Amino acid sequence: MAAILSQQDIGKLIQQKPPLIEGYIDLEEQVQPNGIDLTLREVALLQSPGKIAVKNSQRVVSDLAPLVFDGLGFIDLVPGAYIITYNEIVHLPKNVMALARPRSSLLRCGVTVNTAAWDAGYSGRSQSLMVVYNSQGFRLQKNARIVQLIFLQLTQETEGYHGAYQKENID
Repeated sequence: MAAILSQQDIGKLIQQKPPLIEGYIDLEEQVQPNGIDLTLREVALLQSPGKIAVKNSQRVVSDLAPLVFDGLGFIDLVPGAYIITYNEIVHLPKNVMALARPRSSLLRCGVTVNTAAWDAGYSGRSQSLMVVYNSQGFRLQKNARIVQLIFLQLTQETEGYHGAYQKENID
């Protein structure tokens, strides 16, 4: 049976090579009882249509235009959809997958983050879809904690993720 990793399990995996998570801002603040908070690196506007087809070779992701934070590291977002990039680089073992949920403070501000599953064996700096529903907009600071990544241990090791987004956004 799959199990959600505890704070202690996460701590042990962070000590391994490669670490479960690297590029974090404040590990003590980010590690939670049931996951780890990911922080905001970048916000971008979608600039072109995308396309998903039967074959991955025909997939086209939307072009992005990164937005600029002000002198205090804030950005003011009007209602709409944005692509966000996290600071943290995730290295999942072949027996651990992850799911992310928006922090409740975002939801209380009329903002959500939609994510896909992080497959076992994935390594990279992920992106997600942030949607500002609040008609008054939303003010967001760079490096703010925005989602909690929850790790699930699989019943057995898999061959691991080998898709197009492996090692994404690692510079």
